[in-house]
Amino acid sequence: MRGLATLKDVAELAGVSIKTVSNVVNDYPFITPETRERVERAIKETGYQPNVGARNLRKGRTGFIVLAIPELDNPYFAELTGLVITAAHQRDWTVLVEQTHGLRDRERAVITSMGPQRIDAAILSPLTMEPDDLLDASPATPLVLLGERDIAGPADHVAIDNVAAAKAAVEHLITLGRRRVALIGDQPGKAGGTAALRVAGYRQALAEAGLPCAPELVVPAENYQRGDGAAAMAHLLGLPEPPDAVFCCNDLLAIGAIRAGLERGVAIPNQVAVAGFDDIAEGAYGFPSLTTIAPDKAAIAESALSLADRRVGPRGPQPAQPQDVQAPFTLKIRESTQGFRQ
Repeated sequence: MRGLATLKDVAELAGVSIKTVSNVVNDYPFITPETRERVERAIKETGYQPNVGARNLRKGRTGFIVLAIPELDNPYFAELTGLVITAAHQRDWTVLVEQTHGLRDRERAVITSMGPQRIDAAILSPLTMEPDDLLDASPATPLVLLGERDIAGPADHVAIDNVAAAKAAVEHLITLGRRRVALIGDQPGKAGGTAALRVAGYRQALAEAGLPCAPELVVPAENYQRGDGAAAMAHLLGLPEPPDAVFCCNDLLAIGAIRAGLERGVAIPNQVAVAGFDDIAEGAYGFPSLTTIAPDKAAIAESALSLADRRVGPRGPQPAQPQDVQAPFTLKIRESTQGFRQ
């Protein structure tokens, strides 16, 4: 068929009305399977491409949402972004990605400057935003918050149980017989954030095992990068009594810590077992491969899109009680704690 195929072309080939073709394209119910199959076959044969923009306008949507994350070069956020884009495409949404660098002004800009005439919803992973900032959020733009920061307000929220997850990782180290377990990644000045919750899980695991939480074994990290993990591990190995296990608050810290240990001739995990958090692909293919907490990133992405979708309607955001969704996690045990097994 020459030129761009139209609804009329599809209708003629399928032997149905233009309205029936439109109903199939817009996935309306009450269409017989036989009719739907005939129309879908005609769409494929003609090469008809639905006008997504026009469809969104009829639904009262722009067809765009914003995803704002701290760092695009952080593998965790990169992987999560890909999953959000996939889930959004299934809902005919195009994702506009914004990098905030964890700066409060840039996080606030996401929730204050994005009007409904430009986007349908915003998904934000905040690091420094304060509860009062939500008071300035645009009421016309649905907002979903990702991550662990406890911000009350008119926004949906998706996270995992970070306290329970960190506790599970440290309990694993303890079951290996490790008794001097260190932590890399404390951020004392950021109460209520990711670090505080993971430190709380670390402390709970030690307390329940009857082990002391030695202050010298809790090492801060201003940034969660490989170099910060390497520097922290070098410090721990220089202690008069080094740790025999290390829990890192993310995988990049753990990868840096392992590198620093190997450079100093430390056998991992025989001398020092290491566990991380996030389950980034890099950790699975390093040597030794990294034991880590694996948040269900696909569930996080799907939950965020579902929460946004329920609020978007032809007359603006639909009223709904804010929801807190807790995504699952698993502990993936690999060579950095159990050793290499052929």
